[in-house]
Order: sequence, then C-alpha cells, then structure tokens
Amino acid sequence: MTLTVPQQSPPAPQSLQPTGWLRYLSFSVDHKVIGLQYMVCGFAFYLIGGALAGAIRTELVSPISDFMPRDVYNQVLTLHGTVMIFLWIVPVVNGAFGNYLIPFYVGARDMAFPRLNAVAFWLIPPAGLLLISSYFITGAAQSGWTAYPPLSLTTPASGQIIWILSVLLLGGSSIFGGINFIATILKLRRPGLKLMQLPMYCWAMLGTSILVVLSTPVLAGTLIMLSFDIVAHTGFFNPGLGGNVVVYQHLFWFYSHPAVYIMVLPAFGLVSEILPIHCRKPLFGYTTMVYSIMAIVVLGLVVWAHHMFTSGTPPWMRLFFTIATAFIAVPTGIKFFNWLATLWGGKISLNSAVLFSCGFIVNFVLGGITGVALAQVPFDVHVHDTYFVVAHFHYIVYGGSVFVIFASIYHWYPKVTGRLMNEHLGRFHFLLTFVGFNLCFAPQHWLGLNGMPRRVAEYDPQFQLINQFSSVGALLMAISTLPFLWNVIASALQGEIAGDNPWNALTPEWLTTSPPPVENWKGEPPLVSNPYAYGTPDGEIDLRSVSGSDLWRNGQ
Repeated sequence: MTLTVPQQSPPAPQSLQPTGWLRYLSFSVDHKVIGLQYMVCGFAFYLIGGALAGAIRTELVSPISDFMPRDVYNQVLTLHGTVMIFLWIVPVVNGAFGNYLIPFYVGARDMAFPRLNAVAFWLIPPAGLLLISSYFITGAAQSGWTAYPPLSLTTPASGQIIWILSVLLLGGSSIFGGINFIATILKLRRPGLKLMQLPMYCWAMLGTSILVVLSTPVLAGTLIMLSFDIVAHTGFFNPGLGGNVVVYQHLFWFYSHPAVYIMVLPAFGLVSEILPIHCRKPLFGYTTMVYSIMAIVVLGLVVWAHHMFTSGTPPWMRLFFTIATAFIAVPTGIKFFNWLATLWGGKISLNSAVLFSCGFIVNFVLGGITGVALAQVPFDVHVHDTYFVVAHFHYIVYGGSVFVIFASIYHWYPKVTGRLMNEHLGRFHFLLTFVGFNLCFAPQHWLGLNGMPRRVAEYDPQFQLINQFSSVGALLMAISTLPFLWNVIASALQGEIAGDNPWNALTPEWLTTSPPPVENWKGEPPLVSNPYAYGTPDGEIDLRSVSGSDLWRNGQ
C-alpha cells in the first residue's frame, strides 16, 4: 500500500506521533504496534481471569460454600468465562498475531484499513474495564458466560446489562477486525503472490474472519433482544410473556460454537508456521490443510445444536447434528496427521516453542476425542452440564489455544524485540504448565462421569479428593506464570541478541530486520512463493550468510 502525501501538506502530524514506548499507549495505525497492544492488553486480562479461576478452585477445595458467598461465586464464574474467551483468547490469537503477521505474509505495508484496525483494538480496554468494574459497582452478572434466560432475566438486572454492553463492544471489535483481515488477505497481496502460496496462518485467519463476520452479528442481535427483555419487559425469551428460551439457545450457539473455531483455527495456523521451521521440513500436505480449514468453516456453522440435546430437540434434529459433528472431526484429524507427518523424520529442535506446540497436539487430540463422545446423544444426555463438559472445553480452549499462544510468543519474541528468550526458563514454564493443566482438568472427566454438576459452589463430599487434586493443578498453572513473566521482562532487557533471523526461517516476516522498520521492509516487499522450502533446492541457501533485501530470494 502506497500513501501519497500532497506536497503542500506539512510533515508536522507525522512528527507528532509518539515514539518509543509511548507509541504503544497511542492511537497508532501501525499494525505491529496494534498487534503488541492486543498482546499486552490480552495478557493483562489473562492474569485477571486466572485470578478468578484461582478463586473458583479455592472455593471447590471443600464441598461446602465457605470461601465466598454463593452469589459472589456466580459472579466470579461468569466473569472468569467471559474474560478468558472475549478478552484473552479471541483478541490474542486473532488480533495480536493476526495484526502483527498478516501484512508481512501478504507483502503489505499495513492492514487494509489502518484506522479501523486501531478502533477495533481501542474498543477492548473500555469493554474489559466496564465488565470488571461491574463487580465493584453494581455486582457482576450471575448467569454464566452463556447468559441463558430465564436465569439472566431473574438475576440482578444492572450487572447483566453491563455484561451485555461489554460483550457488544467486544463483538464490534471482532467484526471490525474480521473485515480488515479479509480485505487485507484478498486485496493487498503483493503482485505475483497467489492464494495457494500464502503461509498457512493466512488461510486460518481468512477462515476465522469469515466465521466472525457471519456469526458475531447473530450474537449481537440476540443480546440486544435479551436486553429489551430485561429493561423494557418485552417477551422475546421471557416464558412468562410468551417468549421461548430455546430460541435464545439456538441463536446463542449459532455464534458460540463457531466461537470455538474462532479461538482454535488461528492456533492451527500458528502451529503450522512454527513446526516446519523448527523441524527443518516442509509443511506436510499444504493443499489438504487449506481445504480442511475451509471445511471446518462450513461445518462449524451447522453443528451448534449439539449443545442442546437435552433442550427438547426432536429426534431428527439430534440425528442431523450428531452426524454433522462427527463429520467435522475429519478435517480436524487431517490437520493433526499433517502436523505429525511434518514432525516425522525432521531435525527437531526441542525448544520452548516446539514443546508448547507438541503439548497443544496432545491436549487437543484428547479434547477432540471427548468432543466426538459428546456428539453422541446417549452419552451427552448422561454427562450434560457436568464437569465432563468443563474438562472437554478446557482441553480445547486452554490445551489448544493457550498452549499455542505461549509457543508463538517464544517463537516470535526475537522478531519483536531482537532478543532471544531464555530456553531454560521456557522449558520450566512448559513443564509446570503441562503438568498443572493435566492435573487440573484430566480428573474432571471422572467427576463428570460420576455426576458432579458444573457451575455450583457446593457438591457431594465424595468428590472432594478429586477436586483437591484439580485445585493443586490450578495452583501449578498459576505458578507457571511467574517464570514466564520473568523471562519476558528479563530477556527484553538482557537477553541474547537474536539477529534478524535466528531460526533461519523462510517466511516473509523473518526476511527483514528484527525488530522491523515502520513499513516492514526498507526496499520492496519480498515475493515468497514457497514459505516452507526447507530441505528442498529452494531452501539450500544458508540464510545466515545473506542479509537485507537479498534474504527474500531464498524463498522464491
């Protein structure tokens, strides 16, 4: 993208832009700055959401409600789910990495709509602060992150309305970002760069953005109708006024099941960028992975009612959504076989990025297996609304997306800062996270199979020991954050100088300086027609022996 400035225009506005660290607190239109704003803001809310999770697990150490009142527990539970989904995972895997990487991958100087990009980010901090402040001002919402009526109609209205306003702002941010990513990927590609030559993360973000643009407006309309029921006493979902609560579930899950793929599809793309570089092998099955992503996008829009098998759905509907859910396991399975084939026989560097990527593969496979089980009506009826569902969900969104976020931070940290992270601390971080995560959530499958309901502060005393194991795992996950934070800060100040391309990678973001200049490249953007050419004639040149604008030629 070329910006033409009339000669009579004074250069003052450009010079008034903040420099140094101040630019990260400004309304910047630089996609790299915005990406880092997403990352830091998201991680701040991750710490808040993690503290809320710690409060939940502390309450569940004993079978009686003795740590916080029941209504406070409901508020904490609602805030935890909302913060982790809408303020941590979605903004980071989409906004942070998407903003930073997509312009590099398509050979653009910036996103298609830079100002809209900045607006999309700056909707997030006020939405998050509004949500958190509701706890201290009016009392937060108590109906869970799903806000099912009639519960959301009978709990205190002020907290629920603030929750709706916050989620509407976050949904608007997602829509703005999705439009921007679609336009950037399809319209700002460097001349000569074909769609089937793009890095896999571009395809993942294209599919994710299509899901965002198609499904998020449905959630927005649903929440607006819910707010009318609360404030104006309309009857959209109020059974007392002729409303139908099951209609709310259909509309909510039409967004919220694709939301799972909005969280994990970008993670699929990020892992597909990390593994070939650190295995020194081409990404196995590029074409099949592209078609798998598009298949997940299509099927992801037609499986929502498998969340509603106990809501009075007729037999034909149960059958349809069972089959559709089983089908969506096929393209997902293809991607896992492709990642395993990429690892097989490669010269694997077992660094922190690869360890977290492999942890993601293990965790997500386990989550996928339980997901296929939950798609079967007889089994789902047995474990619906139990801790089996809690375990499955966290294996998907934390074991999947969050593990990939950490892998990606270790991988792209040298690009952002020009310094390497400490690998000893990184491996220690992985060990604590992996052990703590599985100790926390694996036992919850047993709890659910034996009938412990979710979202309650009190439970049968027979479940106490297993809940204590789960809480110890949560404590390990909390402790794992400390070496990570120390690593991030200390490496930025005193870390080993990385050089421009420490991984000898072929993808375009590494074919410029680290950190990159304002417009990404000092000369023309590179044309990389094979970003995974490791071990092929196109990849034989040692990237450490070339520099500057010559780097891109190795990827042709």
